[in-house]
Amino acid sequence: MAFESFAAARWALLGSIFLIAVLLGAVVNRTHFCTMGAVSDAVNMGDFRRLRAWLLAIAVAAAGVALLEPLGLIGAERTMPPYRSADFAWAGYLLGGLLFGVGMTLGGGCGNKVLVRLGAGNLKSLVVAAVLGVSAYYMTNPPPGLELPLRGLLFGWIDALAIELPHGQGLASLAAGEAAARVRPLIAAALCLGLLYAALRSAALRRSRGHLLGGAAVGAAVVAVLLISSNVWVVDDFGQRQDLQSYATNWSFHHPDSEAGRPESARLLAPQGLSFVGPVAQGAGYVGHGLDPALATIGVALAAGVIAGSFLAGLFSRSLRLEWFASRADLGNHLLGGLLMGVGGVLAMGCTFGQAITGAATLALSAPVTMLAILLGSALTMKVQYYRLLHEEEATLGKALLTGLVDLRLLPAAMRQLDAL
Repeated sequence: MAFESFAAARWALLGSIFLIAVLLGAVVNRTHFCTMGAVSDAVNMGDFRRLRAWLLAIAVAAAGVALLEPLGLIGAERTMPPYRSADFAWAGYLLGGLLFGVGMTLGGGCGNKVLVRLGAGNLKSLVVAAVLGVSAYYMTNPPPGLELPLRGLLFGWIDALAIELPHGQGLASLAAGEAAARVRPLIAAALCLGLLYAALRSAALRRSRGHLLGGAAVGAAVVAVLLISSNVWVVDDFGQRQDLQSYATNWSFHHPDSEAGRPESARLLAPQGLSFVGPVAQGAGYVGHGLDPALATIGVALAAGVIAGSFLAGLFSRSLRLEWFASRADLGNHLLGGLLMGVGGVLAMGCTFGQAITGAATLALSAPVTMLAILLGSALTMKVQYYRLLHEEEATLGKALLTGLVDLRLLPAAMRQLDAL
């Protein structure tokens, strides 16, 4: 889509993303697509349907990127966040993923689920979204009175441990270096076929139309947002097409006498898929600055659209229901969950949608590292909650943690501290 003015191009982009997000919010609301719920089903009930639907979403997203990137329709090399970055910040992916996994379990769902629940009337999610957004915002922006963001002040050591990869951390680049474009379709095909087999080999999933629809719709939404955000252009005074990020970066050249209409950040106009830590943080900044149009981003459109879509789905299905905290402990868990998701999501450069689906679709090495850390953090938190509920007096945090690790087969059975029922 090419436009003669930056303003028209930008608002067309944001409007298109908003509509996609409305559909996504409605589908997720009705199909109950939820990563935390998927982990809970698997850990507590042995039901892997929602986890397989998550794998289906990754397969659909990866297939879309594999088909469209060689045609020049998706700019996977210049995404925001930069999934194929040369800096492999493994410590951030591991620590951030673990924190995010713990946080999403305490907070009742990942960033996307928090927005979906908020749209459906869950006021607890409003609190979680606020804490998540503010903590993530100040992880990437200096808090009042400080010169550096919290990430730089508290977690600068993560960057010092990063491994610099000469051709980037895309799996194809790691395998073939400068010839990555040649082998990328083969790697993508192998990944997609493997994920499809893992997902669809389950007769239970094949019979579950809701889970199939949820997984396919989420994967398709990732591709749609990447496609649109890669293909909105401005025709400059010389008749040349420029993508919005480049145009905004060179704003002073195009508009030497005016700053009116300039966005706050050019990098947030880069191609991107679905991610919800950054968008919630951007939404917090947008609201906190009085709905300043300069702060309207793709992320803001995504977050607002998901809330609106979930609300409409709840309205038409008559499932809207106000919900508040049952106790101070419930409030405390949700506050801590929002904080951990905000901090962890920034450190991991994404979440269950950002890294685990969009990042995986770009074949980034960071995706499986972050994804496994998130799953571990979530599953272990559920185990600890279970044992502390089952053995109220005997179950210290240490004992519950060790027993949970035994249950997950990460420690030998001899280290079990508590009996299971």
